[in-house]
Amino acid sequence: MPPYSPATVVSALRAAGCVFAEDEAELILATARTPDELAAMVDRRVAGLPLEHVLGWAEFHGLRISLEPGVFVPRRRTEFLVGQALAQAPHTSVVVDLCCGSGAVGAALAAALGRVELHAADVDPAAVRCARRNIAAFGGHAHTGDLFDALPGGLRGRVGILAANVPYVPTDEVDLLPVEARDHEPLVALDGGADGLDILRRVAAAAPQWLAPGGCVLVETSERQAPSAVEAFTHAGLSTRLAVSEELSANVVIGVRP
Repeated sequence: MPPYSPATVVSALRAAGCVFAEDEAELILATARTPDELAAMVDRRVAGLPLEHVLGWAEFHGLRISLEPGVFVPRRRTEFLVGQALAQAPHTSVVVDLCCGSGAVGAALAAALGRVELHAADVDPAAVRCARRNIAAFGGHAHTGDLFDALPGGLRGRVGILAANVPYVPTDEVDLLPVEARDHEPLVALDGGADGLDILRRVAAAAPQWLAPGGCVLVETSERQAPSAVEAFTHAGLSTRLAVSEELSANVVIGVRP
């Protein structure tokens, strides 16, 4: 077929059901370096690959976060978690991004806080590779493993901000997710167990051992799950509150070690 023009890119994306075809076309056209690369990117997007995987990056909290296929795409609503962390602990010097995915949250926190000791961890090796690239500019360290098992023991009792964007989709509802997430993001980054709170409860239970006095742990959840999530934090001995952004449809549980 002939090379794509801006108009044919828009037409192809619109025909594939992309609601924001014009905006997506502009991003793809700006990112593609050659006509062949442009054609390949359009073909991947038309086939259903998330736009961010097609581009190789996502915008998050003013940063361009590097992505690769198979890695969880940072959501715009999670910027609310970053904002809450910065408001709660604006002068912290040790940050942990747990269940880090691409490392977007850790990178955003480090960019805002300045000189910090930054650690990111995920059970998925592909995510850790991606995170390592995204936090390198901030001197961050990326670790592979199951939650706190991945972290250096020397962090115990020292963490000022523990951001954990845990998977929180109930197992029976994973099939109801948009096809882009269901087919192109790792299940381990989505499935939170029977009620969606399995990982959140594990983070809440162990967090007090890792937080510095006055340190905070922040976890995103759904509106429906929020009361149970708050209960899990409170049960762990944390001073707990729920922050809500109706604009972003974001619910963040914040626990502070006394």
